[in-house]
Amino acid sequence: MKNIARATAATVAACTLLTAAPAASSAPISHSASIGGHRGLQTVLDQAVTTAGLPGAMAEVHDGDSTWFGQAGTADRNTGRPLRPQDRFRIGSTTKTFVATVLLQLEAEHRLSLDDSVERWLPGLVDGNGYDGSRITLRQLLNHTSGIANFAVADQVSKDFQGEPFLQHRFDSFTPRQLVRLGISVKPDFAPGTGWRYSDTNYVLAGLVIEQATGHHLAQEITDRFVKPLHLKSTYEPTGDDTAVHGPHGRFYSKLGPMNAPTLPQYDVTELNPSWGYGSGDLISTTGDLSTFFRALLAGRLLPPAQTAEMVTVQDPGNAWIPDSRYGLGVASLTLSCGQVWGMGGAINGSWSYTFGTRDGRHLLSTEVNGDWADGEQWGPISVFTKELEAEFCGKTAA
Repeated sequence: MKNIARATAATVAACTLLTAAPAASSAPISHSASIGGHRGLQTVLDQAVTTAGLPGAMAEVHDGDSTWFGQAGTADRNTGRPLRPQDRFRIGSTTKTFVATVLLQLEAEHRLSLDDSVERWLPGLVDGNGYDGSRITLRQLLNHTSGIANFAVADQVSKDFQGEPFLQHRFDSFTPRQLVRLGISVKPDFAPGTGWRYSDTNYVLAGLVIEQATGHHLAQEITDRFVKPLHLKSTYEPTGDDTAVHGPHGRFYSKLGPMNAPTLPQYDVTELNPSWGYGSGDLISTTGDLSTFFRALLAGRLLPPAQTAEMVTVQDPGNAWIPDSRYGLGVASLTLSCGQVWGMGGAINGSWSYTFGTRDGRHLLSTEVNGDWADGEQWGPISVFTKELEAEFCGKTAA
């Protein structure tokens, strides 16, 4: 997400991830695909700053037992300090992967079924204006086939959070149920199960179902199921109206406009109220923690085989999403020129990130930029990330 309206337009386009890749191949990628000691990847990071005008860019690679970290630019334009592996950032829609994994674990524990209706768990919440929660399943929330509109397109959100008005409203507070009501104030995009449309409202509802099924706050479930057992020491979900990024971090910058416009002013948006990202885009983490989580997930250590198979059963969004990409349950596949990678990415004001790698999780790239634009790039930071993936996994040299 970016500013709510744009973030979730960025959620629809950007934060939902993925850009087209030339000469696409769906073949598996070799684990030995790191080329030239990551020189190509470092070149892309450098160009993200010198050519695309980003404040800073960093990437961490895990390939078997080896780890590499690279960065370019600065974490803070006031001090000029470099980005560091321990720097925390808002991970945007990668939050959805954590939420989907919790729901799939609950299914494996026989505490719910993904074929349950939303009405069963949240009676009366999704009703009226063309909606009927009894016809929408939990699976349809996770794979974005529910037809529930994204709350970002509601009139109030578009008016208050698009462009410079975001600066006056970035500390506004929302409850999850308020977000759902904003979503269903917009007519359905389509009848449940008949289309595909990225919607943050889906994952707000998924978070509420988790709380209903467990009796615990979503943050506690994420902590107990992933943060503690995987030792994700820098990963947490902000609670209440916490506007800060706690622990080591740089500053985060936004142009509050198109993600490829070079002439707009830049604003420091480090502090904001992420309550509108509940369940869909509010987690804070690091490149290292994200690599640890995705390695465990893709290796099958967080879900039984049946639930893993459900997670990677992908939908073809067609023209509703980005070419050469598919969406499963909180994860995505991206087809590069040399094969396919799996993971997720996200965007929120001033911070865009990707974590993608081989299907078994042995070779992963986790990357973040502390700006929400990339001058001259059609897809903004997404174009930068795609170049990084092509360099790391396919050995492509940046132009």
